[in-house]
Amino acid sequence: MNDDLTHLLTELRRLTDAVERIAGPGPAHNDWSAADCFVWSPARAYLQPVVRPNRVDLSLIRGVDHVRDILHDNTLRFSEGFAANNVLLWGARGMGKSALVKAVHADIRGSTGAALKLVEVHREDIASLPALLDLLKDTPHRVIVFCDDLSFDHDDTAYKSLKAALDGGVEGRPDNVLFYATSNRRHLLPRNMMENEQSTAINPSEAVEEKVSLSDRFGLWLGFHKCSQDDYLAMIDGYAAHFALPLEPAVLHHEALAWATTRGGRSGRVAWQYIQDVLGRLRIPLTRD
Repeated sequence: MNDDLTHLLTELRRLTDAVERIAGPGPAHNDWSAADCFVWSPARAYLQPVVRPNRVDLSLIRGVDHVRDILHDNTLRFSEGFAANNVLLWGARGMGKSALVKAVHADIRGSTGAALKLVEVHREDIASLPALLDLLKDTPHRVIVFCDDLSFDHDDTAYKSLKAALDGGVEGRPDNVLFYATSNRRHLLPRNMMENEQSTAINPSEAVEEKVSLSDRFGLWLGFHKCSQDDYLAMIDGYAAHFALPLEPAVLHHEALAWATTRGGRSGRVAWQYIQDVLGRLRIPLTRD
């Protein structure tokens, strides 16, 4: 009898351990000291630490000086405990919107030592924002909740969850939380979606207002536009100086412009892709923060 009971208890422990491994760590296991950046996993209510974030030094982001300074000042004020705005970075693809968010966060962390954390929320997890805010409101840290490439398609109602989270509902948005999002669309919604709503609604103007009001929840709109040739070459020169590339500027510029032609346009992403090609050809290691 005792042997049977012992065997049964052993099996129960094995089953319990297996279920816990499948479920993953819960909220009690969230460790803010594990990293400066995290990815939100709503299924487990878990903040996954990102020990080595994919980011570049702030000094390497060129051609967006004006919006860079605005975002840096807004983030610095927030890290110091003062009033700051939610930010929507919108505009041309490949111009460093998401890179700028991560670079500014790293720069402020490094220069001030502020207890500032960055939590990325995937687009498909927007509906879980209330649960995330409930978790974040009790932390002693200042937290930027970041959603990259945010947009909504026709019949997508997840934007209503974002609107509620930005406003904060009855409780209000936690004072220690700020929202940063990037998008190719200024209003986050496709134009045909707003036009369809306008044509089928009983009151067309109210339907459009409902959609456009989402982006109005962001106090700062920072626009990113296609870069000029001079800005593009300035990006190339910045990377070349950073990696000490042993190539003449004239050669770099000629190759970089040819590279941009094959890519169909100039942008910060295209400049970085060209530099990676040069580093590979010259067998120069690509180091990361």
